Amino acid sequence: MTSLFRVYLDASLILRVTIALVLGLAAGLLGGETLAAWVAPLGDQLLRLLKFLIVPIVLFTLIVGINQAELGRLGRMGGKVFVYYVVTSALAIVVGLAVASLLSPGSGMTLDDSASVAVPDNPGIVSVLLSIVPSNIVAALAEPNLLGIIFTAFVFGIALLKLRQRGAATQGDAQSDDRTQGELAEKLYGVIEGLNAVTMKVMAGVLQFVPIGVFAIVTGTVAKQGLGTILSLGSMVLVLYLALAVHLLLYCVLMKGFGVRLGAFFREARTPMATAFATQSSSGTLPLTLNAAQRLGLPRSLYAFSLPLGATVNMDGAAIRIAISAVFAANVAGIPLDLTDMLEIVLIGTLTSIGTAGVPGAGIVMIATVFAQVGLPIETVALLTSIDALVGMGCTALNVTGDLTGSAIIARSEARSSDAAVAQEPAA
Repeated sequence: MTSLFRVYLDASLILRVTIALVLGLAAGLLGGETLAAWVAPLGDQLLRLLKFLIVPIVLFTLIVGINQAELGRLGRMGGKVFVYYVVTSALAIVVGLAVASLLSPGSGMTLDDSASVAVPDNPGIVSVLLSIVPSNIVAALAEPNLLGIIFTAFVFGIALLKLRQRGAATQGDAQSDDRTQGELAEKLYGVIEGLNAVTMKVMAGVLQFVPIGVFAIVTGTVAKQGLGTILSLGSMVLVLYLALAVHLLLYCVLMKGFGVRLGAFFREARTPMATAFATQSSSGTLPLTLNAAQRLGLPRSLYAFSLPLGATVNMDGAAIRIAISAVFAANVAGIPLDLTDMLEIVLIGTLTSIGTAGVPGAGIVMIATVFAQVGLPIETVALLTSIDALVGMGCTALNVTGDLTGSAIIARSEARSSDAAVAQEPAA
């Protein structure tokens, strides 16, 4: 038994996760819901462990990352992150519309007028923007409100950096208040850095449980969906996964253009991608995504900010889902989409994918919001909920990949800027 456990630990994580995905698929089809109920607690435990790590990882990693960079550089990177997220979300909707218009999913199907679905309220962009500043820090940590945690870490991280810089600038003045505060700030930074190291050590242990939890989650998902559901809406699922593949190819082109080594990137990215595929949770996969960024050698000051923010607001996979769902609904209802409708879907879909950040059932909220604005029948949302898990798996995996891609591209962009600045410096 000990030797078997040793073999398990010695195998690479992605190999174990891949085997877990395959075994979960087989177990879900053969064992059905009875087996799924037996192993369900293991999947729940994985999600609990990953969520357990989110707050300390985001809080400590971001504070430490901010204190390893200059404020001007942080602002420049933040602007690049924002532009990347908006542009790729809009591009994802264009890709989805193009692929769906070409392959016409839903053609020949009829709409069931009796179908209904409860759609959660869309909080809107204003509400999401207001939630960035938490009225109660403890509540933000307890929920957890990722945007609120990022804001808290950012504010306190910058304040800590300013105190350390002032303390360093007044080293020769023994009576200076700035020097005293700088010394206290250095001690506090050392404590936070230690807490961050401890958190990473805990995460290393949690990683060993990931394949077991993935097996349980995939088993339950496949058992609940069944072959009947998959086959009945197979065209919709296939078209969506094809669009996801096209967008993934665009990521590869972008990374290649910026000099990112694709082999090294996917070697580290495949574990969070596979985990996101199984768990359908970008936020839950965040500890693994941050770990992948660290192993890729990306600047901590960049990924500590870009990845938590991306897990909340960057939803390229969900944007593709909006586009394909809209074409699917139009085909089922016999309502052709003209160019104006498609442009409206691009605009509203991009804004909605940000405006529903952190909302339970966000995928359904986004689709229903876009349908209401464009004039598509809401009844088709009920039809789409039957494949929600199958669709969500692929979309979440692409969301996580997009977050990592953006961080890798911006890291290369920053490196090029630094090289250019060094080259322009006059020789001594």
